[in-house]
Amino acid sequence: MATRLTWIQEKKLQNLVKGKFSLLYRASVHGFADTNLMRRCYNEGPTLLVIYSSDHVFGSYIPQNDKNNTRVSCLLFAFEETKILRCEIGPHDLSDYVYHYGNKGEFLMDLSGKKVTMSLDTIKKLKLSQHQTISFEECEVFRCEDLLDTRKMDGVAELRGSLLSAIRTYKPSRDLVHQIRILLLGPIGAGKSSFFNSVKSVLRGHVTHQALVGSDRTGISEQYRTYSIKDGKDGKSLPFILCDSMGLSEENGLCMDDIPYILKGHVPDRYQFNFMKPITPGHSNYIDFPLLEDRIHCVAFVFDANSIEQLSDEMVAKIKKARREVIKCGVVHVVLLTCVDSMDLIMKGDLIDIYKCMPVKLKQEEVHKKLGFALSDILVVSNYTSEWNLDPIKDVLNLSALRQMLWAADDFLEDLPLEETGKCI
Repeated sequence: MATRLTWIQEKKLQNLVKGKFSLLYRASVHGFADTNLMRRCYNEGPTLLVIYSSDHVFGSYIPQNDKNNTRVSCLLFAFEETKILRCEIGPHDLSDYVYHYGNKGEFLMDLSGKKVTMSLDTIKKLKLSQHQTISFEECEVFRCEDLLDTRKMDGVAELRGSLLSAIRTYKPSRDLVHQIRILLLGPIGAGKSSFFNSVKSVLRGHVTHQALVGSDRTGISEQYRTYSIKDGKDGKSLPFILCDSMGLSEENGLCMDDIPYILKGHVPDRYQFNFMKPITPGHSNYIDFPLLEDRIHCVAFVFDANSIEQLSDEMVAKIKKARREVIKCGVVHVVLLTCVDSMDLIMKGDLIDIYKCMPVKLKQEEVHKKLGFALSDILVVSNYTSEWNLDPIKDVLNLSALRQMLWAADDFLEDLPLEETGKCI
């Protein structure tokens, strides 16, 4: 039994009721009778009524619907294109909502007659037709459900533990290096430093903000930093290093000529970037003969999901140039999309199965179309920005992305020619 709601209407209503819902009753299937509605919907907890007329989609949300609540308030709503208008009525007796939806004439439904009568004030607030009585074609009732029920959260906790174990026991391919080096590269303010903080937080067991994070267009990271993370469980260094660079910018960002030197391992930790001048051989801190362990083994291009469409032509050109340098050096790369949890229509519960969410799929398509990255290489993460407590759902996204990067680095190591596996370059 499928609903008549469009995808966008369903997502808007999920935001309204702060959860997902499942269809209990459809009048055209179960009959236009009050007794049928009552039999299928009474004592089912919070319920959502959706009415379809020839011109409008409107209805009500009853946040309580059980034997212990005899008087409850009800939220009326109506769609104005994709926008939801709302007004509250009540409190009234629960039986009034089921049979009359308001004993003061605010919202009365005649199910068998297929019509709804509302007060003029209610009609005005919901911007419906000026007629107090509206005929309808269909009526649906949904049971509202918590997006993060215990069963789902148990599954998230189990996956989180499995990912932590996999990362703690990971060993780079062919034992060529002790630690994988992952370079975070992207526009200023995309979330590179925040991603490092988020990864460190889950692996240390508490939220940490070691890397400074900025919110303006100038960014904070002006030094090249290489962060090795110690496991909060046993204090040992984990098998990867996250390398944070200065952000790309149309003006004063990372000098593009620095990128190949970073990839090849010539740039030391805490090197102070100069956007006007790249590091060159002869610089006091230049690493003349980097080993394989000094090189970058995987690059993660980091983008704010909410800013993809606003990337300037100049920024797009810089990103594409950086990607060409990465490919030229033979380094594998992925994309990290940050801030998806702040996207319109995305709820916290959606993060559990984020890759199936249409808004995220559209963002991945936009990155693929605009920047040329393969869809399979575009990963979703959720950074800690203002939180002080760990969130297992965020942790699963970030650990999953980290595991993919470690696997990508293995591809790089496995593809290395023999002469590059133990010699200086």
